[in-house]
Amino acid sequence: MQNDWAGQLLPHAGHRRAVIGDVRGLHPRRALQTIMARGRGLGPIFETQVFRQKFVFASSAALCAELCDEKRFVKALPPALVALREFAGDGLFTAYNDETNWRIAHDLLLPAFAKPAMQRYHAIMLEAVNELFAVLPEDRPVDVASYMTKLTMETIARAAFSHDFGSFTQAETHPFVPAMVTALESGRRLGSLSGMPGAGLPRRRIRRRNADQLTYIDTMLDDLIGARRAALAAGDPGPSDLLRIMLEQAHPETGEQLDDTAIRHQILTFLVAGHETTSGALSLALYFLSAHPEVLAAAQAETDELLGTDPDAQPTYDQVPRFRYLRRVLDETLRLWPTAPAFARSPRQATTLAGYPMRPQDWVIVLIPAVHRDPEAWGEDAEEFDPDRFLPERSRGRPAHSYKPFGTGERACIGRQFALHEAVLVLARLLHRYDLVGDPAYTLRVTERLTLMPEGFELQLRPRVRVPAAGPH
Repeated sequence: MQNDWAGQLLPHAGHRRAVIGDVRGLHPRRALQTIMARGRGLGPIFETQVFRQKFVFASSAALCAELCDEKRFVKALPPALVALREFAGDGLFTAYNDETNWRIAHDLLLPAFAKPAMQRYHAIMLEAVNELFAVLPEDRPVDVASYMTKLTMETIARAAFSHDFGSFTQAETHPFVPAMVTALESGRRLGSLSGMPGAGLPRRRIRRRNADQLTYIDTMLDDLIGARRAALAAGDPGPSDLLRIMLEQAHPETGEQLDDTAIRHQILTFLVAGHETTSGALSLALYFLSAHPEVLAAAQAETDELLGTDPDAQPTYDQVPRFRYLRRVLDETLRLWPTAPAFARSPRQATTLAGYPMRPQDWVIVLIPAVHRDPEAWGEDAEEFDPDRFLPERSRGRPAHSYKPFGTGERACIGRQFALHEAVLVLARLLHRYDLVGDPAYTLRVTERLTLMPEGFELQLRPRVRVPAAGPH
């Protein structure tokens, strides 16, 4: 995990200090953005030293394309993901490439995101949006990230294991939710301490302080899995969700099945990755829509064209892909601020990258927001928000692998279609029903949790007033 690159010194921002390296000035809640700013002008590959831990970053579209070559490179786990394994084990996102459970889960769950399954999830998504609308205040600004996080948490919990956390229907927050947030924050802190001298003591304190939360999470999910397994043995297959697939089915080639611990890890992975990333994308998209009135008007016109004038109209499954402008808004949002902002790669065998020798034990982090701003791939206006950048005629000829918000290769996000369908559906319903009224003095601040999220962003959602078309005189 030391990632020393055989002692080579790569370009860095300077002012490195003994012991602490480049830690000074590294904002704890905006570390990635600090690193992006420091990396400007250093070239397509550069390093940051955090205590004893070297982090190497690739920031150009050309290097990203090279690292996405599956014949040469594979997924690597940087310290943040290694720390997250204490919570999610060998789940799809945190498994090492040679772990058996990753292959079993991946192959079992791929069909769970095909069209028949997605049609079932569509109804779950609509139900969660209706519950959101029932409690959404219309007379005052609301914290957008909070409501979007509740919405996506409910959606993925119901799709994954048919559980309702009552985010919109119960006055009290379900204890699982703060327990999971605490566990994720603990993982983030453990990862940040990975290279610090003498980190053993604070790491033990973090684990001890949060042991009860992890025990609660594990116990709740183990009980749920055990109850469903017992019902299945009694002849009750239960609802058609991801949990049922993992309980019932065996790998089509090997016949292997996931045990209950592995199933728990997969559920946790879906809960974390399936709600954090989508809620961040929705929140950021709503920011860009509110900040660009012409984009908002075009998006609302598209919803009116497809859904008519009834504010309660719900898109059908087949209608969702027809919101092409909304999809471009989402794509452009994920270009500027991909909510899962990085992935790491290691070579399968010794090679060179940007002229530097690289061994299989070395890893490099692809800095996706920097790749998505590379003028060589995106033009000199790459910092500007422009959904029409994704029009087919403007996308043709763009370098391969220059847009990677869902990772790459067979370790890319398995739930990509779920996330995109949910995000477009939610935006369509929100924009068809409401006008977005933001604070003109607000400047986007992106906070870095496990994913990226706008900080302090509020909107008032006012019911749209449609003026009837003038009839004949």
